Amino acid sequence: MSVQVSVTLPGALVALFPRASPRVEVAAATVADVMAALEARWPGMRDRLCDSRPAIRRHINVFVDGERATLDTRLRDGADVVILTAISGG
Repeated sequence: MSVQVSVTLPGALVALFPRASPRVEVAAATVADVMAALEARWPGMRDRLCDSRPAIRRHINVFVDGERATLDTRLRDGADVVILTAISGG
């Protein structure tokens, strides 16, 4: 059963997709459903976030209510999903 969740996208990703918003509400039961909803709104976005296994790409981090998540992570109504790009440096 899908629930309403809030998704925060990284600025670098938003910049690649015209009319994308840094924060969006979607109906989803799992993180995989979030990826599908983002793909439906902005075709090509899932390929930026997921690889062909399918799994979340190594340089992308997804958190649900502050906890690290996978594509199988189930969502509760009103969950806060944050997608971040990995930061590297030395």
